[in-house]
Amino acid sequence: MRHLIRLAFSLTVAGAGAVAVAQTAPAQPDRPATAFPYTPGLDVSSMDKSANPCEDFYQYACGGWMKNNPIPADQARWSVYGKLAQDNQRFLWGVLDELASKKEGRNATQQKIGDYFGACMDEAAIEQRGAAPLKPYFERIAAMRSTRDLPAVLAALHMDLADEGFFFGFDSGQDFADATRVIAFAGAGGLGLPDRDSYLKDDAKSKEIREKYVAHVASMFQLSGEMPEQAQRSAAKVMQIETALAKASLSRVDKRNPYKLFHKMNGKGLQALTPGFDWHAYLAALGEPKLNNFNVTEPGFFKEFAKQLRSNDLAAIQTYLRWHVMHALAPALSSSFDKENFAFFSKTLRGVQQQPPRWKRCVRLVDTQLGEALGQEFVSRAFSPELKAKSLHMTRQVEEAMKKDIDSLDWMSPETKKRAQQKLAAIVNKIGYPDKWRDYTAYTVKPDDFAGNVVRGNVFEVKRHLAKIGKPLDRSEWGMTPPTVNAYFNPQMNDINFPAGVLQPPLFDPKMDDAPNYGNTGGTIGHELTHAFDDEGRQFDANGNLKDWWTKKDAKEFEERAQCIVDQYAQYTVVDDIKINSKLTLGEDVADLGGLILGWMAWKEQMATMPQQAQPLRDGLTPEQRFFVGYAQWACENDRPENQRVHAMTDPHSPGRYRVNGLLVNMPQFQEAFQCKPGQAMVKEKRCRVW
Repeated sequence: MRHLIRLAFSLTVAGAGAVAVAQTAPAQPDRPATAFPYTPGLDVSSMDKSANPCEDFYQYACGGWMKNNPIPADQARWSVYGKLAQDNQRFLWGVLDELASKKEGRNATQQKIGDYFGACMDEAAIEQRGAAPLKPYFERIAAMRSTRDLPAVLAALHMDLADEGFFFGFDSGQDFADATRVIAFAGAGGLGLPDRDSYLKDDAKSKEIREKYVAHVASMFQLSGEMPEQAQRSAAKVMQIETALAKASLSRVDKRNPYKLFHKMNGKGLQALTPGFDWHAYLAALGEPKLNNFNVTEPGFFKEFAKQLRSNDLAAIQTYLRWHVMHALAPALSSSFDKENFAFFSKTLRGVQQQPPRWKRCVRLVDTQLGEALGQEFVSRAFSPELKAKSLHMTRQVEEAMKKDIDSLDWMSPETKKRAQQKLAAIVNKIGYPDKWRDYTAYTVKPDDFAGNVVRGNVFEVKRHLAKIGKPLDRSEWGMTPPTVNAYFNPQMNDINFPAGVLQPPLFDPKMDDAPNYGNTGGTIGHELTHAFDDEGRQFDANGNLKDWWTKKDAKEFEERAQCIVDQYAQYTVVDDIKINSKLTLGEDVADLGGLILGWMAWKEQMATMPQQAQPLRDGLTPEQRFFVGYAQWACENDRPENQRVHAMTDPHSPGRYRVNGLLVNMPQFQEAFQCKPGQAMVKEKRCRVW
């Protein structure tokens, strides 16, 4: 089951799309790889040196990349991060392909991931089963005699399909008031479209998307056996229920305030919110009958959920449940369902023209459901102890830079500085992979049952999460798998996490000089550290508790500086007439700026330890210029307008262009490095800075 509240902040969007190989190399053939292609940490061919860096630095650093890397048909977006993600996937394809065909000499972990991959790749067997995986769920739903049967049915659906689409989500999480305790969380869900605003916005494009969504839902009902007229009525009913739930849901901006998601109550309090829904029956069916301590993230939503149970008849509720079963299982069904699911959620919503090849989807699924088993194979082949040591060294340098930065702040009182330093000192660095690997013994994988493997994987994960409730917190746990090309900070764990997958060229290139590495990976480390002190992260103390440790004056000073960034980014256009929702992106924008300042400080410290001598130009660039180009080139991307519209509504990250230009206009070090003059676009009269 997806976490109801992902209180972790990452540099990029997970699964944001793949990217092309190095521009100088021919396109990779569609076959497994046994080694990674090398892309340098600073690629001169990605630049557009005809552009003036003081007018549009993003074009200067990334113009060649954007020109040479059109978006492939099977992607919504094409980016440098995605290139590395695809390189990792192709490498893992080679590992999994070998393990799937190998029948002897595999250990238990290798057998599990090999059999899972082999079953996923067996399209003939999947096609032969058709819609059969839907049958037990449809039968269970049809057997309901009244809404009194709903709690047990929902528990089974939440367990097997691990999807918040069934009215709400139920999970474990750290108590906001005491981060050492794990309690039950009940959170809003129930939607099929990407966001509650998808149902509420009144512009022509949103209305068009809603019409196409209803048509898609109707098509899925027809594939399940309903006649066209009935399918239309079913789809309309789904839309009616989901719209009501959307209206009662918090916005993404509201969800950035943890206090709006913190509503602890006992079983009686939870039951009072939903008088028509028996929580005792739900918890018993879930195997957790004794739970009596909950965080209900959105009480207003649960009141609306209860209202929907009162205002809709049993048939309507059953229709809604059948739709979400189909939606959850579509990728594991025959091609008719899979293609219809792709046609709306990828093509219509995000502009993707072509379904990714089967191997990509299967590698992703293995990583999703057996990620630490797959991670062991990745780490043993692609992440050396030397690379881990280099990464840790840079992390400690960036932390030392932040320590000095906090001490130097002229707007923060000694009292708040002391607590900030305590929080910084308590941050745990997790580099590469977990200290102990997850045990998948209880997860049964069969070589000839793809849909069954998916369901059993969901059950394994849901049970693993629920088993945490009431147990001592495992602070060693990771929220990303080792091959992931991403990083994150978790304010309740108070840790930064850098999987092995993101510590590879071109993002971290041991062959490259220090400047671009500190601009890129140093800036990323600084980004995650800054998240501990952004508008959301700053509300948690050194122990991960939601606790105000700021003086009122210091909090006001922070908010004034953060508002400068809100006002700046609100001026930037994403696509058409859609501007950045800068209240949604504030945390990432603050982390981008603070992170690169810390990367710069760490790099200068590193340079001070080197023999003092004149630094020669490399590729026609000074070391300072290479630092900034190295930073900017991680953000090179091309994006489809359909995908940009979705991201403008749902993504807490600004588009790549503004994660470069919007940041650097606030850095005098950049303007000095490129000798930019007042009046040029990359020189801002009033600079913003928080950290």
